[in-house]
Amino acid sequence: MLDARQLEALATVVEHGSFGAAAQALSLTLAAVSLRIKALEDTLGQRLLVRGKQVRATPAGQSLLAHVKQVRMMEADLLGGLQGTSTQTGARKAPRWQSLSVAVNADSVASWFLPGVAPLLLKHHLLLEILIDDQDHTHDALKSGDVIGCVSTLAEPMRGCVAEPLGTMRYCCVATPAVVKRCQTPSGAVSLHKMLAQPSVIFNRKDALQDAFLAQHFGLQQPHYPRHFAPAVEAFETAIALGLGWGMVPEQHLAQRAALHTDPAQALQELLPGATVDVALYWQHWAREAPSAQRLTEAVKTAARLHLRQVQGA
Repeated sequence: MLDARQLEALATVVEHGSFGAAAQALSLTLAAVSLRIKALEDTLGQRLLVRGKQVRATPAGQSLLAHVKQVRMMEADLLGGLQGTSTQTGARKAPRWQSLSVAVNADSVASWFLPGVAPLLLKHHLLLEILIDDQDHTHDALKSGDVIGCVSTLAEPMRGCVAEPLGTMRYCCVATPAVVKRCQTPSGAVSLHKMLAQPSVIFNRKDALQDAFLAQHFGLQQPHYPRHFAPAVEAFETAIALGLGWGMVPEQHLAQRAALHTDPAQALQELLPGATVDVALYWQHWAREAPSAQRLTEAVKTAARLHLRQVQGA
């Protein structure tokens, strides 16, 4: 049997990044926290933490952290059910809030993920911690035990997880009319040479959508071109609208922008009309889910069906 106090000490150290902060959070001495971690490592016969300026979990520690999160959620669901029973018998108590952590790409968060899960969060008193990362890297947070689910491009389920197809996000290569004109020949055709002479606006250094567009539609591998980096959705799209360069924007965002912005100078148009990049998304989550996590999974899948492109016949 694993010792609950030792597991809680492990989780708190990782969550706070140090033994000192964990001791303060648990109202224990630093020595007591260290002893609990050491006892747990001795019991399992392997190191669970990498000590350093920022403490982090080893692969074995990550597996235990995932277990701790599952236990916490199951206990919260159980207590919530007991509270509901108490309310029915006349005892009124303040609702218990439960936290869930997920990893989602920035383009999905505002366009469909949050609108889709908001009713569930409000109804069941769920608190959501969202870790933002590129869709090609969100699964790292699930693998490390930091989150219970992630929106990912990874189709193969990770160990102990399920990967459920959500649909496809379509990205268009856009810029302001002035930038588009600078990328064209006198006849109006897009010149790859002229396009690569113009800066691209990229979300962050993990973002490979621009390279995917150039590879898919021009057969260009490892292209070189000037780049702006703007790691926030609003700043990213504002940079494109200000004429700083061309970039890849989801069609959902373009539709929302067209409804809100009327300035012709900051209108966004496609450099190569009809040439898009489709990104298939999956909801990766633990195979064994607590009831609250199961409800979140269903809400995510429902939202995706409403807002993302679906494979015909799926």
